[in-house]
Amino acid sequence: MSVPSLLRQSALTSRTGVSQALRRPQWQSFSTIQDAPRAAIPTTTPPPPPTPSNTGTALQDAMNASRPRNNWTKEEISEIYNTPLMELTYAAATLHRRFHNPAAIQLCTLMSIKTGGCSEDCSYCAQSSRYSTGLKASKLSPVDEVLAAAKIAKDNGSNRFCMGAAWRDMRGRKTNLKNIVAMVKGVRGMGMEACVTLGMIDAAQAKELKDAGLTAYNHNVDTSREHYPNVITTRSYDERLATIENVRDAGIHVCTGGILGLGEKPEDHVGLVHTVGTMREHPESFPVNALVPIKGTPLGDSTPISFDATVRTIATARLVLPATIVRLAAGRINMTEEKQMLCFMAGANAIFTGEKMLTTPCSGWDEDKEMFGRWGLRPMEGEELISFKDERARAISLGATGLK
Repeated sequence: MSVPSLLRQSALTSRTGVSQALRRPQWQSFSTIQDAPRAAIPTTTPPPPPTPSNTGTALQDAMNASRPRNNWTKEEISEIYNTPLMELTYAAATLHRRFHNPAAIQLCTLMSIKTGGCSEDCSYCAQSSRYSTGLKASKLSPVDEVLAAAKIAKDNGSNRFCMGAAWRDMRGRKTNLKNIVAMVKGVRGMGMEACVTLGMIDAAQAKELKDAGLTAYNHNVDTSREHYPNVITTRSYDERLATIENVRDAGIHVCTGGILGLGEKPEDHVGLVHTVGTMREHPESFPVNALVPIKGTPLGDSTPISFDATVRTIATARLVLPATIVRLAAGRINMTEEKQMLCFMAGANAIFTGEKMLTTPCSGWDEDKEMFGRWGLRPMEGEELISFKDERARAISLGATGLK
């Protein structure tokens, strides 16, 4: 139809109110392409929730846990560890919310109170006297200096202050132990949790620290029993376990975990979690460290561990140790913010923050505060820690039989 014809049709419509053209349209659209009839949109039924028929039985048992169990087999932990990563992190995040507030992250600060000069041959450690790393050995820090550092940490939001000394053991160190007891009492007097790592200690030394009010003792097993001799020869795996038993028997919380990137295989990550998950009582906290290679040590040129292995280990630890605090420790400074968030989503709920982690760099308080603000996280409060400890003790007592 020509333009004049269209104008005449429009005028006719305005006079009659009803357009013959509208009743019998001369065209369908301005497009030469005709719309095809739209097919009905199919409805998609969501897949059923994971069940033993479509995921591993061990993963289902872990997800259904209402209390810890300590009769895990390596086969079960291996099945969990090797679950497709998306499913594994979802399972760990689901269980994490049953035992913890996912928005609350415990802030811990670590200080080296006696650096270097250690007689051990730990292949990763800058503080061993056997390696030339450029680190200068020092004596035990004065008590007032340590407490001043603890006060700074508290003012920045940390509620746990950890003190590390590079010793093989505490034999013949009565004066040093007396000063450390004073440090512990001072930190506790500030309303903070106090943790120390001093190498091997006996039952009497553990009791003295308990009497001072020590909250936790860190003594990592580092890796699996099988891989351990490839990393350390001056202290046996069983000696490490003996110190952990002395700490536990004294009534002090156990903090024990491992280091990833020591030349181990995935089955050694399974072995690490199996060692801790089958202890007669799960540790209060489980640090997951990613090796920070130090030049001059035997592992100084190591290739960094793949990030997926870190996430797998965190998620597996969360599923096997549901009531334990899983701490993202050394190596966090090398992770992007997004990687750290995935670790939190997979079940990590504590970090080290501050100026330094013994001899390696650490993400700072201000940096972490900004990151928390962006992701809706917050520091775990003191009363939450008390509540967590009470609930954890109740869960452990209910699971004392090792039942699922």
